[in-house]
Amino acid sequence: MKLEDKIENHFRLDQDQKKALNKLRLITVKDLLFHFPNRYNYISDIKYINTLSSGEQVTILGTISNLQTKKGFKSKIPMGQATLSDITGKINIIWFHQPYLAKMIKEGSTVKVSGKITNSDKYGLTLMNPEIDKDSILPIDLHDSLFSKENKKEEELGFPIYPETKGITSKWIYHTIKKIIKDEEIKNIKEYLPLYIINSYKLPSLHTALIWIHTPKKKEHAEIARKRFAFEEVFFIQLARQKEKKEYNKMFSYKLKIEKEDIKDFIDRFPFSPTNSQTKAINTILEDLKKDKPMGRLLEGDVGSGKTFVAATITYAVIKNRPMGQSFGNLQVAYMAPTEVLAVQLYENFIKYFEHTGISIGLITSSGCRKFPSKTAGWKNGEQIKTWTNISKNQLLKWIKNGEIPIVIGTHSLISKSVEFEDLGLVIIDEQHRFGTNQRMKLAKKEGHAPHYLSMSATPIPRTLALTIYGDLDLSIMDEMPKGRKSVITEIIPENKRSIAYENIRKELEAGRQVYVICPKIEETEIGDNTIEGLVSSTERTLSKFSAENLRARESIISDLKTVTSEAKRLKKDIFQTYNIDIMHSKMSSQKKEKVMKDFEDKKIDILVSTSVIEVGVNIPNATIIVIEGAERFGLAQLHQLRGRVMRSTHQSYCYLFADAKTDKTIDRLKALTKASNGFELAELDLSLRGAGLLGGDKQWGITDLGMEALKNIKMVEAARSEAIKIIESDNELSSYSTLSETLKQKNLKLHFE
Repeated sequence: MKLEDKIENHFRLDQDQKKALNKLRLITVKDLLFHFPNRYNYISDIKYINTLSSGEQVTILGTISNLQTKKGFKSKIPMGQATLSDITGKINIIWFHQPYLAKMIKEGSTVKVSGKITNSDKYGLTLMNPEIDKDSILPIDLHDSLFSKENKKEEELGFPIYPETKGITSKWIYHTIKKIIKDEEIKNIKEYLPLYIINSYKLPSLHTALIWIHTPKKKEHAEIARKRFAFEEVFFIQLARQKEKKEYNKMFSYKLKIEKEDIKDFIDRFPFSPTNSQTKAINTILEDLKKDKPMGRLLEGDVGSGKTFVAATITYAVIKNRPMGQSFGNLQVAYMAPTEVLAVQLYENFIKYFEHTGISIGLITSSGCRKFPSKTAGWKNGEQIKTWTNISKNQLLKWIKNGEIPIVIGTHSLISKSVEFEDLGLVIIDEQHRFGTNQRMKLAKKEGHAPHYLSMSATPIPRTLALTIYGDLDLSIMDEMPKGRKSVITEIIPENKRSIAYENIRKELEAGRQVYVICPKIEETEIGDNTIEGLVSSTERTLSKFSAENLRARESIISDLKTVTSEAKRLKKDIFQTYNIDIMHSKMSSQKKEKVMKDFEDKKIDILVSTSVIEVGVNIPNATIIVIEGAERFGLAQLHQLRGRVMRSTHQSYCYLFADAKTDKTIDRLKALTKASNGFELAELDLSLRGAGLLGGDKQWGITDLGMEALKNIKMVEAARSEAIKIIESDNELSSYSTLSETLKQKNLKLHFE
């Protein structure tokens, strides 16, 4: 058995298993060997039912029976009920508001159940709303030995739980990997970490770590192995970033002349004074632009800290410079927004900021193109005619290519092959996704200079993540709000206090203010592959333990969630009959979304019911209340982003969290939001509580759950970064590290760093 061999060449697979392995990107024997467990079950964690007492937080392994769904006799609350048995006794299980769980578990199956023990006159000792793992994830058949009354030598033995999908279970993965390890092909795998790093940080060898992570004899073995692989994941990302930075710094960029008085005049045109954070960020970036090496900087700003103002000022500084060797024309700026709605909003704001300069500004999106100024701009019957005009894409591309349009705003359409710039001086990326060196260079002429690069994060991210993902960029932080802004008042609203919250909302509406209502889903009938996993917070993971095979159960789950369309109808019919209510969600066309946002901005809409599509950048100062339904399903960073939509003026703003929180951990997490106003503090807390949840998951960042665990350890991240910098500074081509270099290439391809 060779590591490069396909799995199907050595193990009999049916079609479902082949599809499942492809979905998990497990093709070769080596892929499977590096498919690590995300957690372990330990025998020592399991409690016997006859040892339980009220108030304990416990984990029990047993057989489930007597599954049924019903409604409370008086309360009419829907619930699921069951009995859990082991060799020592029985205990009741009740799921309030979650009757579907009783439909999704097979009668007589062995399950692992975790939760808090309560004692009541009606039910006796009971597990209320516990989390549950089905037996399909139990990797080996342990039930007899587990409940044996003999002393267990393997008290610490850990059983790995792997990332899985429909068609492939942890049990199958575990047994298959054990066969690979027994084949001893693992001994032929080459160590790729330098020996001095292994010794310095007391890491196990690759061979030992692979055995320990899959078949640990005790907790310590699993922890040591996970430490090794967590370290190396961050190390390889840092290695790639530092290599990128070194290569990028070999290039030349435009060395800009900065006219401070001219820039001061531009800033003075704004109706506010910049904060100290804004001033510091602007000055730091301007110093970077004076150099002939391309700037690479991440501007990380809290919600409402004024990143767009900084971007506009820097844009002005760039376009005031002439192309190299010319006495006419302007350097160009490409400004990429994450969505079309935000691109249009940025475009309209930049027109206001730059109309006094006479500079042309272009907008390019998948829906169409615009140019400012318009030849037909002016006034008619006392009303201003729009200052921009729709133009063909070909015409706009022609003007961009010959340098006639200095400022170009758009979405990802900006990096299509058809967009060519004449003298691109600066690239601004205003989004959460990383934008790599190769993508930056796509925007520049092949024979030209490398553009300066400014990335602006839409969400505050933990320092460890910034150091890792943006390791090739210098960091500026803006954590100060504009003067006069009041902190948003955030409250958790239980179901019995809804009417009070609605009265407060009515008072704001009567005062002429506007309201956002955020719902988790669009339509009750829309059920995607990731419906459950995408909506349930990782502190309430019960639902995500199940595959998507039971359509009826999925529908019952979705029907419990507030949806945009049904909530808008309910609010109009039952609560706010006299106010204009409209909806917005990601499935609407760009033109429709733009119209809705324009109507909301023009105060034609009083209440906008939306999905979280409005979370980033939308700026409506008159909106002072945001209601978030199903708040427990969002991460802290996302909730902070959402409430940032009403932190846009000097009016007092409010954020009402309508939550159905069932665990103390979830309640504590939401309480943190009511006490903290700093997004950076919340991001760190969310990382510790939810891991990848707040950060968009591994799909966005190219980091596994194991890597995300490493990000909780600042010392580990700094050590990995330090070692990567040392190696790249002394040997950028990795000539002395052939195995390390080859592994880096493989990981670059697999993780899609760019």
